[in-house]
Amino acid sequence: MTISIIGLGYVGLPLALQFARSDVRVLGLDIDPAKVEAVNAGRSYIKHIDADSLASLVATHSLSASTDFSRIREVEAVIICVPTPLNKNREPDISYILETGKAIAPHLHPGILIVLESTTYPGTTDEDLRAVLEQGSGLKAGVDFHLAFSPEREDPGNPASRVADIPKVIGGLTPACLEQAKRLYSLAIKTVIPVSSCRAAEATKLLENIFRGVNIALVNELKVVYAAMGIDVWEVIAAAKTKPFGYMPFYPGPGLGGHCIPIDPFYLTWKAREYGQHTRFIELAGEINSAMPEYVVRRVIDALNARRKALNGSRVLVLGLAYKKNVDDDRESPSYHLMDLLQAGGAQVAYYDPHVPVIRPSREHGNWAGLASVAWNRPAIAGFDAVLIATAHDAVNYKELADWAALVIDTRNVMADLKTQPGQVWKS
Repeated sequence: MTISIIGLGYVGLPLALQFARSDVRVLGLDIDPAKVEAVNAGRSYIKHIDADSLASLVATHSLSASTDFSRIREVEAVIICVPTPLNKNREPDISYILETGKAIAPHLHPGILIVLESTTYPGTTDEDLRAVLEQGSGLKAGVDFHLAFSPEREDPGNPASRVADIPKVIGGLTPACLEQAKRLYSLAIKTVIPVSSCRAAEATKLLENIFRGVNIALVNELKVVYAAMGIDVWEVIAAAKTKPFGYMPFYPGPGLGGHCIPIDPFYLTWKAREYGQHTRFIELAGEINSAMPEYVVRRVIDALNARRKALNGSRVLVLGLAYKKNVDDDRESPSYHLMDLLQAGGAQVAYYDPHVPVIRPSREHGNWAGLASVAWNRPAIAGFDAVLIATAHDAVNYKELADWAALVIDTRNVMADLKTQPGQVWKS
């Protein structure tokens, strides 16, 4: 079987590797020539993707890449893994999905299966994508070609997470579409979970991420409340999670990052308005999480004031640029918001991240593009008035940080077990 995976990023590339390992020939398609060139050369551009595994699959012709979307004619199935960001008004932007649909529609053939994996609001697959595909191909979904939705479930940075082992939810436009999608994913994924429709599958993904976002907002709010009471929220969470039933631990932080939790809930809130529904609980959680960077910066100001220093003119190092520990993915990272706020307050801002040596150009954070991570040594770290831990990478030596830094504001509780000087570490 030959399939195509469109979008060779953090979702598409791992999925392509898993299918290629499963004796499926994979043609990766991407509009970025640099990614296509890297794949065909067997080079990994994502930290947790093993280059040797990639190179071996390319060498056996199990995996190849191209920018030529007309090659859809060669495949039996297409899986779409493209971004679904929010626009400047915090509204869903499905333009990448629709443009991909327009690009492949003229090359569809009877019997082909199209699966969307990009997180989106219910109705995207059977309304928006379907219309584009039918209009551009002259074929009818559910009759001439199959259409389905299967949400991605990637967990970057977790070495125990393997694509083959993560159950795959699948919803089809018709029962026949569902059967074709089940057949496809069963080649590479151990467990498939069929649901009644594309919309049910789309809603499943939103529920998963809204669940996390709401619970993170809860502990973020409790962090602020408990801090005012002189209670350590980390101690409380550690005690609460000893309960063997009815509780699941979530942890506070400096804000939400990544391409899922800060974005996906707003896809549902936007779509709900079409039905006259208001998602007050979800929107409140979004407000709490979005306000955390401001709270953290206030804690930085308090910590500096305790040392008779002002934020204006201080040198502040943000430790961790990636949105999550042990990855190189900086999409939607709260670290950028922290850096913007600190700079607006007059601080001289730098960052250290062993996984992000240089900030890459992006639409959201272009003002920081080209800035390089500082060196990790005593003179460099000791030269800052404060170090703000935003992402707790395992590769960072926190004992050295305790020895070198004059002041640390810790949003991840990684300094708790280290011997530090009184007043040196502030929890936030």
